[in-house]
Amino acid sequence: MATFVLGPEGTFSHELALRMKIDDIRLVPSIGRIFTAVAEGKGDGIVPIENSEAGGVGATLDGLLREPVFITAEMYMEIDHNLAAFAPAGTLKKLYVHPQTHEQCSEAVEALSIPVIHTASNAESATMLQQDRSAGAIVSASAARLYNLPILRPHVQNNRDNVTRFVRIAREPCDGAGAEKCSIIIDPGDDRTGLLHDLLAVFAVKKINLTRIESRPGKRGIGTYVFFLDYAMSPGYKDAITYLKTMTGVKELGCYGRKEVPA
Repeated sequence: MATFVLGPEGTFSHELALRMKIDDIRLVPSIGRIFTAVAEGKGDGIVPIENSEAGGVGATLDGLLREPVFITAEMYMEIDHNLAAFAPAGTLKKLYVHPQTHEQCSEAVEALSIPVIHTASNAESATMLQQDRSAGAIVSASAARLYNLPILRPHVQNNRDNVTRFVRIAREPCDGAGAEKCSIIIDPGDDRTGLLHDLLAVFAVKKINLTRIESRPGKRGIGTYVFFLDYAMSPGYKDAITYLKTMTGVKELGCYGRKEVPA
């Protein structure tokens, strides 16, 4: 089965897929198109969902909200960013950088004090630098090797313990074997005093450990939100979800395990 991954070659998503020894890797230019391909039944996908420095990946959260897909596994990979350039740092005219990479390397970007041009991927940053040698780009070490770019400054991320969490998405949920975590989206549909407390209290009552909660605009005007929740597999989680469904809209994204990423 095909696995759709953010391309072109040299993205961190592509590096992850290579490390996982996936046979049929299909590179596509946007996270949104990965979700479309999976929703159409063309294969599964691997997408970044959150970073330890920059937080949630908006395109992935929006895809999970919009498309009929499930999370079937999660993977964690250390992320190392490097400033690549053909010219000295003091002579650079502009910097090509992906928006998430910009957040993860904000201190180094600010120190350069040059115009920033956002790109669709770290690999695109590398290809833009090939065409514009008066610029710099922040890329992975593998992208620098792939595109023959000299690394001017290594390890320019704000935090050396920089990790991105990826998830595998599919049309059908996994069978639950080896599942350690579950994910849901809560859409309250209204706004009232104590709403979030009422929605989350059931997890405390059932002694379910919430490992992540993140809000995202509900796309119905300013002030409307949906909530993305991850929680550890625990006895009683099904009762908690059943109860939540009596109060609000709930989209279950599945229960899944963690896949180790080879070095």
